[in-house]
Amino acid sequence: METRNIIFSVVLVVSAFVLAYKANERYEDPLMALSVVVLACMVALLFLSIDERLRKLDNEMTERERSLRVSLQSVEDEVREKIGSAAKRFEEVKEEILKRGYR
Repeated sequence: METRNIIFSVVLVVSAFVLAYKANERYEDPLMALSVVVLACMVALLFLSIDERLRKLDNEMTERERSLRVSLQSVEDEVREKIGSAAKRFEEVKEEILKRGYR
């Protein structure tokens, strides 16, 4: 978790406490004040959870991209090797045909 996300969550919870305190002064209902604090805490945890899940998804995508790149590189090397051997064989056949033509 990044520091700024934790700071934002703390600010959210502190502002919820202030809001709950003011609501408790005005309406004198401690249950409402408690529910405001719990709601703010849950929203902060939700944001942190979403952030963590997005980071995990980003890491997985990066890992898959890296493995795909390695796979493509190996396929490219194989294709180059096969094309090289086929081109070499083609040259051999061409030279053989040219030698037969001159006889």
